[in-house]
Amino acid sequence: MSMSNMTMPLAFVVTPSQPFPLGLTPARAAEQMASHTVNLAVYAPGLAAVDVHFIDATGEWHKEPLPEFTDGVHHGLVAGIPEGTRYAFASRTDDGGDAPEPGDAALLLDPYGRAVEQVKGQWLNVHVHQHFDWEDVPKPGVPLRDTIVYEAHVKGQTMLHPDIPEELRGTYAGLAHPVMIEHFQRLGVTSIELLPVHFHVDEMHLQDLGLTNYWGYNTAAFFAPHPAYATAAARKAGPQAVQDEFKGMVKLLHVAGIEVILDVVYNHTAEEGPDGPVIAFRGLGDRQYYRTDAEGRYIDTTGCGNTLDFANPRVVQLALDSLRMWAEEYQVDGFRFDLAVSLCRDGQHEFTPAHPFLVAAAADPVVSRTKLIAEPWDVGFGGWQTGAFPQGWSDWNDHYRDTVRDFWLADRGTIDAGGLGGPMARLADAVSGSHGLFAASGRTALASVNFVAAHDGFTLADLTAYHRKHNEANGEQNRDGHSHNRSYNHGFEGPTEVESIIAARTQTAKNLMATLMVSLGIPMITAGDEFGRTQQGNNNAYCQDNELTWLNWNLDTAGREMLDHTKWLIRIRRDFLHRQPASYPTREESNYFHWFGANGLPMDPARWQDPRERLLQFLLGSKDGYLDGLVVVNGGPSKVDVLFPSLYRDGAVVREMAYELRYSTAHLMEQRIGTVFASGQDDISEPYSVTIYRAREAS
Repeated sequence: MSMSNMTMPLAFVVTPSQPFPLGLTPARAAEQMASHTVNLAVYAPGLAAVDVHFIDATGEWHKEPLPEFTDGVHHGLVAGIPEGTRYAFASRTDDGGDAPEPGDAALLLDPYGRAVEQVKGQWLNVHVHQHFDWEDVPKPGVPLRDTIVYEAHVKGQTMLHPDIPEELRGTYAGLAHPVMIEHFQRLGVTSIELLPVHFHVDEMHLQDLGLTNYWGYNTAAFFAPHPAYATAAARKAGPQAVQDEFKGMVKLLHVAGIEVILDVVYNHTAEEGPDGPVIAFRGLGDRQYYRTDAEGRYIDTTGCGNTLDFANPRVVQLALDSLRMWAEEYQVDGFRFDLAVSLCRDGQHEFTPAHPFLVAAAADPVVSRTKLIAEPWDVGFGGWQTGAFPQGWSDWNDHYRDTVRDFWLADRGTIDAGGLGGPMARLADAVSGSHGLFAASGRTALASVNFVAAHDGFTLADLTAYHRKHNEANGEQNRDGHSHNRSYNHGFEGPTEVESIIAARTQTAKNLMATLMVSLGIPMITAGDEFGRTQQGNNNAYCQDNELTWLNWNLDTAGREMLDHTKWLIRIRRDFLHRQPASYPTREESNYFHWFGANGLPMDPARWQDPRERLLQFLLGSKDGYLDGLVVVNGGPSKVDVLFPSLYRDGAVVREMAYELRYSTAHLMEQRIGTVFASGQDDISEPYSVTIYRAREAS
């Protein structure tokens, strides 16, 4: 009989298991197989053989082998795993004994598991589907130059908000409640950057102290949302409901035109150092997943006990597959990479901007279309790489942070003590986009994520109220956290009722926020800094899941004033950018910064470096748009007579200008908003102030 005339009975059609995709997926041609057959594939080169352990609908445990092995991947077809099934992997045992009960340390999470749930003390993966009705809601697609990032914690953002229903506070659903969306919109931010929402666990030393990892930088599963941030109703309904609540949050924020950026931690895992817990990666392939030396000892460039080995293509694949899933199935808009330098170290453990991970991310049709933000340092050799990431990436700019803090805080402390502050040149460089940092990588000012405060460190208000860190509540005798904060307490440590000190702190906070909003680059505000929140001097509150870190929405007069000023400044920034061409500020040759001293004349080299020069005027705009912003910065303790400048070219006046007062951090100036001045006229610049004018060509 010829082979062409043979018909195979349906029961004998065999679809083999596949080593790709990794994780759990419905088997191909599943209708030809036993009920609820899935393909399971796990990269586990450290194990000779792998079993999958799972619980059926009656609560009974089962154990099935993954019989195939391809290039380090164990895979097989397993029947009887419908949606909702709990499962985990383990090294295969052939003793014929019972499957392990929950709590058995031998069970290992699936690195590609889409959900994690605890059953009797044991973390297990859960089979969930990815279907969700997005109703064709598009991603906002906010251009980089219009982006204003708001760094927030899912729980802390709403935990104390009195206008959000109690059952929604501290949850994904609470973050997308109309009250919170209204706050984001009125504030004017475009993109919410969430501290880690991947499933994470608490470090062992925190458990011993009775504390938790509030920030969440201790990831155990890169494909699963953290269930503790879901509502009680969603958690009770199960992992599918948790996942859907997260997607519902993203959907509602997108409807409001607000992007969602995830802070992701691919540099290390929750398995800590050699004596840490075995959750997944260490049991599946310790030396393949983690960076080690020739003797097998961990090379830790993260300070967290281990470092994922991005010299291994499978680790690069893990990160890219995770990013792609969050961008496609959860519709998130971007990622901020914690300790990103550790992701870009080669086989010799050195950073390279041509690392395969960076090349693959740039070539990926999904990942490359998201916002990619690097925390451009780690704790290893050569770990500071701000400015060295390739095109397509933006960097957290610590040069900007330190420069602005020095100018408004550390310098003021020195001046108040009778000394001199630093020269204006560093501030001018930071405000104009840190060109020297980013030019070598072929990037513009939009590569600079400018910030003064972040989750790690003092809040904006605490920078003005504390000279020393106060981390005693963390249980480490105040040894943790940075000691050099470039802060200034304005003469008294901590809370005070002295009105002059309160007024000085308030004005400094406004100066910091104003400088951030007039700078080229992407500004980032940390949640609560818009209204002056405090952490009582704790600059490392990663383990404080309480009212110290939760936002207090019961604003006092100072808080409401700071909030009004922040809104005002963001409106001015957005109005300024609206008047510039779409290419601004990416075309360096068309961007204008004209720098003047108090006398209205262009700055010269000597004045740039003179520490006694603490007043600077700068006119900014575009050759193709408008020269429509004049900013006067007075970083000194005295009033200064300021002469408004003309526009110069090659030392000659080419244009007379008019300046309309729009904003000032000096209280005495507020009543004069709207006043118009002409080139050659003079005015008073108040001590320690920022004043912003709308500039236009004189008629």
